[in-house]
Amino acid sequence: MGDIVQEYSPPPALRTRTASHRYAVYKGMTPAAKAKVIEEEADANGIERPRDYIVSFHYNAKVEEHHFGRSHPMKPWRLQLTKQLILSYGLEYAMDMYKTRMATSDELALFHDREYLDFLAEVTPTNLLEKEKAAGKFNFGGESNDCPAFDGMWDYARLYSGASIHAAERLVNGQSDIAINWSGGLHHAGKSRASGFCYLNDIVLAILHLLKVHQRVLYIDIDVHHGDGVQDAFHSTDRVLTLSYHKYAGNDFFPGTGGVDENGPAEPDNPGARYSLNVPLEDGIDDQQYEWLFEMITGPVIEQYNPGAIVLQCGADSLGGDRLGKFNLNIRTHGFCVEFVKKTGRPLLLVGGGGYTPRNVARAWCHETALCVGAELMDELPMHVPYRQAFEGEANGDGKLYPSLHNNGVNRHVNRNNNAELKKLVAKVLTNLRYWKGSPSIEMGQLPKRFMQLRKDIDDELREEEEDRERPAAENNRRKIEKNVGGRGEHREQTRMYQG
Repeated sequence: MGDIVQEYSPPPALRTRTASHRYAVYKGMTPAAKAKVIEEEADANGIERPRDYIVSFHYNAKVEEHHFGRSHPMKPWRLQLTKQLILSYGLEYAMDMYKTRMATSDELALFHDREYLDFLAEVTPTNLLEKEKAAGKFNFGGESNDCPAFDGMWDYARLYSGASIHAAERLVNGQSDIAINWSGGLHHAGKSRASGFCYLNDIVLAILHLLKVHQRVLYIDIDVHHGDGVQDAFHSTDRVLTLSYHKYAGNDFFPGTGGVDENGPAEPDNPGARYSLNVPLEDGIDDQQYEWLFEMITGPVIEQYNPGAIVLQCGADSLGGDRLGKFNLNIRTHGFCVEFVKKTGRPLLLVGGGGYTPRNVARAWCHETALCVGAELMDELPMHVPYRQAFEGEANGDGKLYPSLHNNGVNRHVNRNNNAELKKLVAKVLTNLRYWKGSPSIEMGQLPKRFMQLRKDIDDELREEEEDRERPAAENNRRKIEKNVGGRGEHREQTRMYQG
């Protein structure tokens, strides 16, 4: 018998010379030839549309065009790298692709103060000094200049916010089960202040949309920095639970918040009391510790809180080798968190966040996009990916999707997390579950070993309402699946729109 399965081999022109030459050859191909290369790459990676759920991708390529400044660590160009990896592997064939619009001022005002929005719309690098009083009020300028006024800043902030709002709307309408916006996740922005490279809090805006149909929303944050802006926004409600895993060193690490005892309002009668959970970590946490910690805390939190939808902020500055982060996580461990949450079967919004080594940000978010559609990507990056040289060489990962991010210990941080202390941390965080109201109770000494099974019993007062919402969503999903399982042709036009 002949070979039934043959290893994919790219066209000869794409197997020779340098990365820049290979891309030049690819760029010179006809649209049909390019489509054939991408389709073969998708086949080699087993990429098809999921059969029983819908993944959507929300993006506007104009967000890539903005620049915080030459010396600023935030580089929107990382989104260009991410997009090109996703497209080069052919992942767009497995998703609904949406080119999103800018958020309007009225949409932003659902959370942000109008005065602050007016300032963002008017401030420029040239008139910032004239607006010095307002700039100080809204946390612009200062010694750190974390949030500079740069050309196009207002458009940039509305672009990433618009994508998160659009993604949340698709979840609310039952048009998507998992919605992705890697340009979002700017979790530090407050109601009337910029903070930590964040001007508008797209996460809060998205959660407000989810709350229109879901009684409870769980927000999980795996950025190396504490998700303070989201926590503060929902400080006094039990309808949003915030769970943040982050480095904590008091005032020695931004934003200086997120201690384990910081769990909501001090007044026990306030609805938000105990509905902020923080997992403060020391430098150097490794893969095994992080996965264990995430499972031990996130599992019972989801089972006990029983959210209708989940928002997961996937800040990639928690990866090893990050310019600002101090953890030792590899890409598959970062993705473990996405896979864990995905398996709960709840409507899921994925957003980006921090990440200041662009090539590794792109690797992580491409991998996590693949996890969402159920694809296992080959380690060798596609030969035709633009900017492939950014991933080549020993220091840049040797053209692999899953290189060790520690470079044989060169970039490895000393692990200051003691296993015994981590066990105590888990117990302390989960103690808060005893105080929750409105969800089935769970005995702290009898937590189940596995937490993937969804709770069968829904709150009585929500049962009828949720069943009514599920019927049209299920029917809509069925029709979309029957219409195009594994279809690719109709996605090519969407991809051209997405590329801008």
